[in-house]
Amino acid sequence: MHGVAIADEYAWLKAANWQEVLRDPAALPAAIRTVIDAENDFAARALEAQEPLRQALVKEMRGRIKEDDAEVPLRDGRFLYYLRYNEGGQHPIFCRSEEDGAAVETLLDGDAEGAGKIFFDIAEARHSPDHRKFAWSADENGSELHAIRVRDLDQGRDGADIVKDTDGSLVWTADSGSFYYVRVDEHHRPAAVFRHRLGEDPSTDALIFEERDPRWFIHVRRSQSGAFGIISVSDHDASECHLLDLHDPAARPRLIEPRAPGLRYEVEHRGDQLHIRANADGAEDFKIVVAPLATPAKAFWADEIGHKPGRMIIALSVFPEYLVRLEREEGLPRIVIRCFESGEEHAVAFAEEAYSLSINERLEFDTRLLRFTYSSMTTPRETYDYDLATGARVLRKRQTIPSGHDPAAYVTRRLFAPAADGELVPVSILYRRDLPLEDSAPVLLYGYGAYGHPTPASFSATRLSLVDRGFIYAIAHVRGGTEKGWRWYVGGKLANKPHSFSDFVAAARHLIAKGLTKEGRIVIQGGSAGGMLMGAAVNLAPDLFAGVIADVPFVDVLNTMLDAELPLTPPEWLEWGNPITDAEAFAAIRSYSPYDNIVEKRYPPILALGGLTDPRVTYWEPLKWTARLRATMTGGGPILCKINMGAGHGGAPGRFDRLQDAALQYAFALACVEGAFGA
Repeated sequence: MHGVAIADEYAWLKAANWQEVLRDPAALPAAIRTVIDAENDFAARALEAQEPLRQALVKEMRGRIKEDDAEVPLRDGRFLYYLRYNEGGQHPIFCRSEEDGAAVETLLDGDAEGAGKIFFDIAEARHSPDHRKFAWSADENGSELHAIRVRDLDQGRDGADIVKDTDGSLVWTADSGSFYYVRVDEHHRPAAVFRHRLGEDPSTDALIFEERDPRWFIHVRRSQSGAFGIISVSDHDASECHLLDLHDPAARPRLIEPRAPGLRYEVEHRGDQLHIRANADGAEDFKIVVAPLATPAKAFWADEIGHKPGRMIIALSVFPEYLVRLEREEGLPRIVIRCFESGEEHAVAFAEEAYSLSINERLEFDTRLLRFTYSSMTTPRETYDYDLATGARVLRKRQTIPSGHDPAAYVTRRLFAPAADGELVPVSILYRRDLPLEDSAPVLLYGYGAYGHPTPASFSATRLSLVDRGFIYAIAHVRGGTEKGWRWYVGGKLANKPHSFSDFVAAARHLIAKGLTKEGRIVIQGGSAGGMLMGAAVNLAPDLFAGVIADVPFVDVLNTMLDAELPLTPPEWLEWGNPITDAEAFAAIRSYSPYDNIVEKRYPPILALGGLTDPRVTYWEPLKWTARLRATMTGGGPILCKINMGAGHGGAPGRFDRLQDAALQYAFALACVEGAFGA
């Protein structure tokens, strides 16, 4: 490629029939299965000594989960819809009750549906507008191929309708007789929107919208007003939206504004207007515009909330009388409420140094109640109802920690690590208040930094098991996310991607410089694109870290981006570059791809985790990476690879099964800093 010879001695670990394996794991060739079995056995033996600790961690983590928990109900007409969990249950139970709370009805029992299945994950569940049907989608092997079923709530059982090979999303028509969904193509890409009429053969479903360019992915959702289905078409650079009138059983999609390079927008409806979050006209950190429903094209957009550099507008929620936006500035989120009639604004914010804030879904449009969720690294999740007219705030639920939790016993701080080019990288940290802040505390440093996704400084009950054992838990908000606005994302993508890696190393060195820890006491962790971050960081500074946890790590970047047949490759070219057509992109990716830059040095212990049916980061990436590490490194380790034979990208779907994964990773981290794997 581009005059450079590439040798990949482990390419054979990619099954030629990988698409078949996604649908049927039993189709994996025997020679590859033998390698995976051997890797899993080797990892099990290497980690055998941590088994008592893992079981103690699982018990401890489970003690922080309220097993018979329930979410705050959402009102829709005379019903209150909510999900709950049974004691000992792995999966959600979808319920509803009358407004007075009486006559609780179980709509879908996730535990019953998942019984006996190796993998079971419910993606979406939606009642019909007439409240008589319940459509739900589930993945039964981890490959993200979801089947949609429809339950007749009068009869209490699913009908004959089974729509397979979908992305899991669905939107009901207003007459409750049909729903829209996205079908996945032969390359595992969400490529077309169909309308399914209940009782009809899915093979005859009407094609509503199709995208033939593999770089563009499709999703469908309902507008907050309930009047429209919204088809969004996007890649990593731009987007476009189409409206479907849910009151028209034969609706055709109506384009808002054609896609254009760099133009991103999303739309919500209110009356005869559309409210649009967009980056048009140089609004890098987004603005909100308003447009007539009758003429929604960009030529008719008028600024409603102007652009302010450094203030990232993350999301908008539209009410009949109010416009609500979630924004982030200087790394901290806040909710801003604007009255349409008066134009007056007020904000909802919190005082902690680092926290997470999100706007919750609602089922009814005509309401003045905003529901939002707040948490911090010390404060468990709190759900509030906020009266937009009066400003009254009502706490509806506080996450319960049955085994006990005192937020005052912990400290959350925000540090800023200087990068080589002068940028300041935010680092959120959590530790026990009674921890001696000496230069020897063990640290788990987490990072992601891709696709513009920020890493929230939110609460996690599981990570307390590390913090209570003397760890500092740290999150490095490296470039590639949007913690400091859109420029922070642009600064960590394409040719700028190496900034993510150097930012992460700078964050580790800053923790040392602040006297919190020292070299060889930092375990690093990241998953998916964050796994790439782990692989690149350990290549840059293998002596700095005590261990590496790489969950479904995207580490074989060059080979993957050269393979246009893989599900995510064409859309990803706008994130990393297209090495097939662009020699500079080829050289850039080749310069940092973790698999291609393993050095002849001593490496710390590494735990790489993968899933056999993962369509996003295929199983062979961690498998090949660990094999080449062992063949190249001059000492250290061990290098361990564990492939989950019954799961995909998200790991185990059951809420207690997930604790086994967390305990495995945390026991590994503890073993690394305790020197259990040797000097």
